[in-house]
Amino acid sequence: MVSAGLEILGLSLCVIGSLLVMVACGLPMWKVTAFIEANIVVAQTIWDGLWMSCVVQSTGQMQCKVHDSVLALSHDLQAARALTIISSVMGVLGLMVVIAGAQCTNCIRTEYVKARVVNAGGIIYIISGLFVLVPLCWMANKIISDFYNQQVPAPQKREIGAALYIGWAAAALLLIGGTLLCCSCPSSGNSGYSVKYAPTQRATQNGDYDKRNYV
Repeated sequence: MVSAGLEILGLSLCVIGSLLVMVACGLPMWKVTAFIEANIVVAQTIWDGLWMSCVVQSTGQMQCKVHDSVLALSHDLQAARALTIISSVMGVLGLMVVIAGAQCTNCIRTEYVKARVVNAGGIIYIISGLFVLVPLCWMANKIISDFYNQQVPAPQKREIGAALYIGWAAAALLLIGGTLLCCSCPSSGNSGYSVKYAPTQRATQNGDYDKRNYV
């Protein structure tokens, strides 16, 4: 029962984390405009994402433009695109693996193999969390470095957007959920009872059973 509860809890956290990774991947709010120094024009806010850049007016209108070329993007954006997509794909793959080895399914009969399959799914989710954590930290480091760099003009400075916080939450859920799945392995000892049957006694030549069988 304890291992089944860990499987359900770990799988729930991993599924939520994978969904948050997909949300963070699609959101354009990885970088947002920093209103500092002479950049006090708050009538519009610029959002920079992995796939597009958006300009949000104070009236609520928003205009977005998809990035024209992948090769024209910076290295951090290119790496973030690749790693977040890989993390999302691994999240779906991990879900299939864990469901195949879960105790509530009959895809695999052997309990030992089922536990190992669930552990493999947990490892996949941990790797997925690491894959999404790398571009998040890289992007945040670049944003902070440019923010304190005096050579970067104030209008070009950015702050950390909401997508990064969502991604960090997703990475934490994936790492925690994957660890729980790796710890959900039941004990290796046999839980069943060993039953030994005595051989059938044969009758003697006169048709009676040996009286020693009744002692």
